[in-house]
Amino acid sequence: MARRPDARALLFERIRTSPPKFVHVRGVPYTVAVEQNEDPAKIDHVFLNVEVPPFGRLRVAINTLSRISREAGCDPRVRVGIIKSTYTEKPQPSLEECNGLDYAKQDEKHGVQYEVYEQAALTEMLVTKMKLAIRAEIWGELYARDHLGIHQVHSRKASKAVPQDVPNRDGALKLYYPQDNAAEAFLFKFDGQP
Repeated sequence: MARRPDARALLFERIRTSPPKFVHVRGVPYTVAVEQNEDPAKIDHVFLNVEVPPFGRLRVAINTLSRISREAGCDPRVRVGIIKSTYTEKPQPSLEECNGLDYAKQDEKHGVQYEVYEQAALTEMLVTKMKLAIRAEIWGELYARDHLGIHQVHSRKASKAVPQDVPNRDGALKLYYPQDNAAEAFLFKFDGQP
Protein backbone atom coordinates (compact mmCIF):
# COMPACT_ATOMS: atom_id res chain seq x y z
CA MET A 1 0.00 0.00 0.00
CA ALA A 2 1.47 3.38 -1.01
CA ARG A 3 1.99 6.01 1.66
CA ARG A 4 -0.22 9.06 1.42
CA PRO A 5 1.68 12.35 1.41
CA ASP A 6 1.36 14.31 4.64
CA ALA A 7 -0.31 17.73 4.85
CA ARG A 8 3.03 19.57 4.83
CA ALA A 9 4.22 17.81 1.65
CA LEU A 10 0.92 18.53 -0.08
CA LEU A 11 1.12 22.20 0.91
CA PHE A 12 4.71 22.44 -0.39
CA GLU A 13 3.63 21.02 -3.74
CA ARG A 14 0.58 23.27 -3.96
CA ILE A 15 2.68 26.40 -3.32
CA ARG A 16 5.31 25.45 -5.88
CA THR A 17 2.79 24.72 -8.65
CA SER A 18 0.34 27.61 -8.30
CA PRO A 19 0.29 31.43 -8.16
CA PRO A 20 1.11 33.05 -4.78
CA LYS A 21 -1.52 32.48 -2.11
CA PHE A 22 -2.55 35.16 0.37
CA VAL A 23 -3.20 33.43 3.68
CA HIS A 24 -4.39 33.98 7.22
CA VAL A 25 -2.42 31.85 9.67
CA ARG A 26 -2.85 31.29 13.40
CA GLY A 27 0.00 29.54 15.14
CA VAL A 28 1.91 28.89 18.33
CA PRO A 29 5.18 30.86 18.52
CA TYR A 30 8.14 28.50 18.59
CA THR A 31 11.35 30.46 18.02
CA VAL A 32 12.39 34.02 17.23
CA ALA A 33 15.59 34.95 15.37
CA VAL A 34 17.19 37.96 13.74
CA GLU A 35 18.28 37.32 10.16
CA GLN A 36 21.97 36.46 9.84
CA ASN A 37 24.25 37.42 6.95
CA GLU A 38 27.98 38.09 6.54
CA ASP A 39 27.01 41.39 4.90
CA PRO A 40 25.19 43.53 7.53
CA ALA A 41 23.58 45.55 4.71
CA LYS A 42 21.57 42.45 3.74
CA ILE A 43 20.02 41.94 7.19
CA ASP A 44 16.45 43.22 7.03
CA HIS A 45 14.18 40.66 8.75
CA VAL A 46 13.17 39.17 12.06
CA PHE A 47 11.94 35.58 11.79
CA LEU A 48 9.13 34.19 13.92
CA ASN A 49 8.68 30.44 13.57
CA VAL A 50 5.17 29.29 14.40
CA GLU A 51 3.76 25.78 14.82
CA VAL A 52 0.64 25.23 12.69
CA PRO A 53 -0.58 21.62 12.85
CA PRO A 54 -0.81 19.64 10.60
CA PHE A 55 1.58 21.71 8.46
CA GLY A 56 4.38 21.91 11.02
CA ARG A 57 6.52 25.00 11.48
CA LEU A 58 6.21 28.04 9.24
CA ARG A 59 8.75 30.88 9.13
CA VAL A 60 7.22 34.35 9.26
CA ALA A 61 9.53 37.02 7.82
CA ILE A 62 8.98 40.54 9.15
CA ASN A 63 10.87 43.44 7.57
CA THR A 64 12.90 45.67 9.89
CA LEU A 65 13.85 47.99 7.02
CA SER A 66 13.32 48.23 3.28
CA ARG A 67 16.44 47.43 1.26
CA ILE A 68 14.52 48.28 -1.92
CA SER A 69 13.77 51.77 -0.56
CA ARG A 70 17.39 52.24 0.52
CA GLU A 71 18.70 51.17 -2.90
CA ALA A 72 16.27 53.61 -4.58
CA GLY A 73 17.56 56.48 -2.43
CA CYS A 74 14.38 56.60 -0.32
CA ASP A 75 13.94 56.35 3.45
CA PRO A 76 14.50 52.66 4.33
CA ARG A 77 12.89 52.87 7.76
CA VAL A 78 9.61 51.08 8.51
CA ARG A 79 6.55 52.88 9.88
CA VAL A 80 4.61 50.77 12.36
CA GLY A 81 1.01 51.14 13.47
CA ILE A 82 -0.11 49.17 16.53
CA ILE A 83 -3.73 48.26 17.29
CA LYS A 84 -4.16 47.18 20.92
CA SER A 85 -6.98 44.87 21.97
CA THR A 86 -7.87 42.06 24.36
CA TYR A 87 -9.04 38.49 23.76
CA THR A 88 -11.23 35.99 25.58
CA GLU A 89 -9.89 32.81 23.94
CA LYS A 90 -6.60 32.02 22.25
CA PRO A 91 -7.09 31.38 18.53
CA GLN A 92 -6.61 27.75 17.51
CA PRO A 93 -3.82 27.03 15.00
CA SER A 94 -4.99 27.11 11.39
CA LEU A 95 -3.96 28.05 7.87
CA GLU A 96 -6.48 29.24 5.32
CA GLU A 97 -6.52 31.19 2.10
CA CYS A 98 -8.25 34.52 2.58
CA ASN A 99 -9.66 37.27 0.42
CA GLY A 100 -7.15 39.81 1.67
CA LEU A 101 -6.56 42.62 4.09
CA ASP A 102 -6.66 46.36 3.43
CA TYR A 103 -4.84 48.75 5.81
CA ALA A 104 -7.12 51.62 4.78
CA LYS A 105 -10.06 49.86 6.43
CA GLN A 106 -8.03 49.17 9.60
CA ASP A 107 -6.72 52.75 9.70
CA GLU A 108 -10.26 54.13 9.40
CA LYS A 109 -11.79 51.72 11.93
CA HIS A 110 -9.06 52.06 14.58
CA GLY A 111 -7.54 55.50 13.91
CA VAL A 112 -4.10 53.89 13.54
CA GLN A 113 -1.13 56.19 14.14
CA TYR A 114 2.17 55.16 12.53
CA GLU A 115 5.59 55.68 14.11
CA VAL A 116 8.86 55.57 12.18
CA TYR A 117 11.34 53.03 13.60
CA GLU A 118 15.08 52.82 13.16
CA GLN A 119 16.07 49.24 12.30
CA ALA A 120 17.73 48.44 15.65
CA ALA A 121 14.78 49.74 17.67
CA LEU A 122 12.24 47.86 15.53
CA THR A 123 14.27 44.66 15.73
CA GLU A 124 14.52 44.90 19.52
CA MET A 125 10.81 45.69 19.92
CA LEU A 126 9.69 42.82 17.66
CA VAL A 127 12.02 40.24 19.22
CA THR A 128 10.92 41.20 22.74
CA LYS A 129 7.20 41.08 21.92
CA MET A 130 7.45 37.89 19.84
CA LYS A 131 9.21 36.11 22.72
CA LEU A 132 6.35 37.07 25.06
CA ALA A 133 3.59 35.92 22.69
CA ILE A 134 1.63 32.72 23.27
CA ARG A 135 -0.19 32.90 19.92
CA ALA A 136 0.39 34.70 16.63
CA GLU A 137 -1.86 35.58 13.73
CA ILE A 138 -0.33 36.43 10.38
CA TRP A 139 -1.70 37.74 7.10
CA GLY A 140 0.70 37.45 4.18
CA GLU A 141 1.88 35.52 1.16
CA LEU A 142 2.74 31.84 1.49
CA TYR A 143 6.04 30.67 0.00
CA ALA A 144 8.10 27.49 -0.23
CA ARG A 145 11.90 27.40 -0.52
CA ASP A 146 13.95 25.07 1.64
CA HIS A 147 11.24 25.77 4.24
CA LEU A 148 7.60 26.87 4.31
CA GLY A 149 6.99 30.45 5.23
CA ILE A 150 4.96 33.63 5.04
CA HIS A 151 6.36 36.88 3.74
CA GLN A 152 4.99 40.18 2.39
CA VAL A 153 3.80 40.93 5.94
CA HIS A 154 3.48 44.65 5.23
CA SER A 155 1.46 47.11 3.18
CA ARG A 156 1.44 46.28 -0.53
CA LYS A 157 0.32 49.75 -1.62
CA ALA A 158 2.60 51.58 -4.06
CA SER A 159 5.57 53.24 -2.34
CA LYS A 160 8.26 55.67 -3.47
CA ALA A 161 10.54 52.72 -4.35
CA VAL A 162 7.92 50.26 -5.67
CA PRO A 163 5.31 51.93 -7.91
CA GLN A 164 3.16 48.81 -8.28
CA ASP A 165 0.04 48.71 -6.11
CA VAL A 166 -1.12 45.24 -5.02
CA PRO A 167 -4.68 45.87 -3.78
CA ASN A 168 -6.20 44.03 -0.86
CA ARG A 169 -2.98 42.14 -0.07
CA ASP A 170 -1.64 44.04 2.94
CA GLY A 171 0.07 41.71 5.39
CA ALA A 172 -0.04 42.06 9.17
CA LEU A 173 1.05 40.42 12.41
CA LYS A 174 -1.02 40.05 15.58
CA LEU A 175 0.50 38.79 18.83
CA TYR A 176 -1.39 37.45 21.84
CA TYR A 177 0.20 37.78 25.30
CA PRO A 178 -0.57 35.89 28.52
CA GLN A 179 -0.65 39.05 30.66
CA ASP A 180 -4.14 40.57 30.97
CA ASN A 181 -5.31 38.77 27.78
CA ALA A 182 -3.68 41.59 25.81
CA ALA A 183 -3.11 41.48 22.06
CA GLU A 184 -1.44 43.80 19.56
CA ALA A 185 -1.79 43.92 15.78
CA PHE A 186 1.18 45.37 13.89
CA LEU A 187 0.78 47.12 10.53
CA PHE A 188 3.97 47.87 8.58
CA LYS A 189 4.43 50.60 5.93
CA PHE A 190 7.35 51.74 3.79
CA ASP A 191 8.33 55.22 2.56
CA GLY A 192 5.57 56.82 0.54
CA GLN A 193 2.82 54.32 1.33
CA PRO A 194 -0.46 55.99 2.31
